[in-house]
Amino acid sequence: MKKTILSGMRPTGKLHLGHWVGALSNWVSLQKDYKCFFMVADWHALMSEYKDTSLIQESALDNVADWLSWGIDPEKSIIFIQSQVPEHLELYMILSTLTPLGWLSRCPTFKEQMKQLKDKDVNTYAFLGYPVLQASDILLYGADYVPVGDDQLPHLELCREIVRRFHFIYKKEIFIEPQPLLTKTPRFLGLDGRKMSKSYGNYIALDEPAGSLKEKVLSMFTDPARKLKSDPGHPEVCNVFNCYSIFKPQRSKEVRQWCEGAHKGCRQCKEILAQTLEDFIAPHREKKETILKKKNYLRDILEEGRRKAGRQALETLREVRELLKL
Repeated sequence: MKKTILSGMRPTGKLHLGHWVGALSNWVSLQKDYKCFFMVADWHALMSEYKDTSLIQESALDNVADWLSWGIDPEKSIIFIQSQVPEHLELYMILSTLTPLGWLSRCPTFKEQMKQLKDKDVNTYAFLGYPVLQASDILLYGADYVPVGDDQLPHLELCREIVRRFHFIYKKEIFIEPQPLLTKTPRFLGLDGRKMSKSYGNYIALDEPAGSLKEKVLSMFTDPARKLKSDPGHPEVCNVFNCYSIFKPQRSKEVRQWCEGAHKGCRQCKEILAQTLEDFIAPHREKKETILKKKNYLRDILEEGRRKAGRQALETLREVRELLKL
């Protein structure tokens, strides 16, 4: 039998090329070899967006349309919205009763995210318990693996610690200790040289229109040492070259030569990149437009995903409730 994977994304706005490079491209590949649960993590989104929740539902449907247009197959994977499966919060409540506060406050990602999201006022009870809800998400579906980057390893280790404590207290092993499926992602930055992020406004959306795509690419930060077109460039420090390496690797040797030899200026290089990215995005953008025209298509997929995820989650909760005599 195939091993199980659980992964999710928070619906806090448009998905961008950073999501493709960092997660979505990996999801598409994983479908071949694993039983995949892909979750719209709207409860997690609420933890940072609670002051303005207006975008969560809209983003959920838009994000799923992106997933489908970029290769997630509802015939192979279970796609669902977290809040539509009530067992997530029930198991979260149970696990929170036995998770020591010290474990949560020492989690390094909590402190990092507090700094990154300081404009969101996330110094809250729910945000402190974020890893416990994450553990609930994983354990409900018996996930053997969770695809993560290095920065998420502390959360996954905390999940395993919660599992061990649960088993120690209740004297029966009913959960799998999930293992990381480390994803090696290339270094990919936003238009201004910082991490690509919706909050920085330095992103290219997965459905970016051709006109704004070119405008954004032409604004990209390049080699600061190259003052004149005749100056040789340094592709190893240029994010434009990095984009070629990721999205058109077969051309990176040629790009390096024209950059280091000053055969093309930065603007011309970016114009060519803009067309390269347009060619990359356009088929998916068109497929997404078709998906969104089918009025009930997304909702039918999510309803089927809710049923399938709900059956698995209910089975897990029944076992937990029986063990706890609830």
